[in-house]
Amino acid sequence: MALKEKSRCSWCLKFEQYIKYHDEEWGVPVHNDQIHFEFLILEGAQAGLSWSTILKKRDGYKKLFANFDPAKVAKFSEKKIETILLNPAIVRNRLKVYAAVNNAKRFLEIQKEFGSFDFYIWSFVSHKTMNNRRKSLKEIPATTKESDALSKDLIKRGFKFVGSTVIYAHMQACGLVNDHVEDCFRYKEVSSLP
Repeated sequence: MALKEKSRCSWCLKFEQYIKYHDEEWGVPVHNDQIHFEFLILEGAQAGLSWSTILKKRDGYKKLFANFDPAKVAKFSEKKIETILLNPAIVRNRLKVYAAVNNAKRFLEIQKEFGSFDFYIWSFVSHKTMNNRRKSLKEIPATTKESDALSKDLIKRGFKFVGSTVIYAHMQACGLVNDHVEDCFRYKEVSSLP
């Protein structure tokens, strides 16, 4: 079946890579710390930009940020950061790149405290995906009380670029919430995932 023949959330229909991301990743419950860290870097980089811009640069981020290994990123030196900032494979925003390195250090602290970042983040939704029943994209909020609480806690712990909107995007991407619209073919598929 061709990619465009299924009913999908309309936000993903701009190009094939976007559709593939929607169909295979977005909203699928993540329980892998490295993937959580990847999305924290990518969503922090997205702040003020479109997700499609970041998606197109995802491979660049993967290469420059040590395959999203927080232990390696936490050790990046000033020289390494300056080298990264010269590379057009990512969004070369100094504050966002420095924030990614800072956030890697904070991420490791959470892992040490809670055993995993996954356990920590899922506690904000009682360790279960919140299956929303959205009829249209207009019904999807930019933030929720859960993203507000998580954002506030992350900021208190020293994270950067983790405002409630960024964190809600993380919750959507990593399946803490299911915000596929109900007539999207992925809504039921994602709803049935553990």
